[in-house]
Amino acid sequence: MPDHLHLLARTVENADLVAFMRLFKQLSGYAYRQLTGDSGVLWQTSYYDHVLRQEEDLHDAARYIWGNPVRAGLVESAEEYSYSGSQTMGSEWAVE
Repeated sequence: MPDHLHLLARTVENADLVAFMRLFKQLSGYAYRQLTGDSGVLWQTSYYDHVLRQEEDLHDAARYIWGNPVRAGLVESAEEYSYSGSQTMGSEWAVE
């Protein structure tokens, strides 16, 4: 999405999400500035997180994320969106 990021990650128990997000934003912001020469701020200070508790919620969340560009009217199908990143779980994630 042009104005926000969805990240779906499976972690170990008691993972430090705050430290992960801090490092992710720091490293990706640095890489962005190096690639673009833009000296502005890439990320807002805060973020929204949601912990999924059941396996079926994981599939629902993945389908929601992959369908986001379609709902936003950026593409006709999720497969057309070139910025969807990686999909490592296989075809069961397909947007219906």
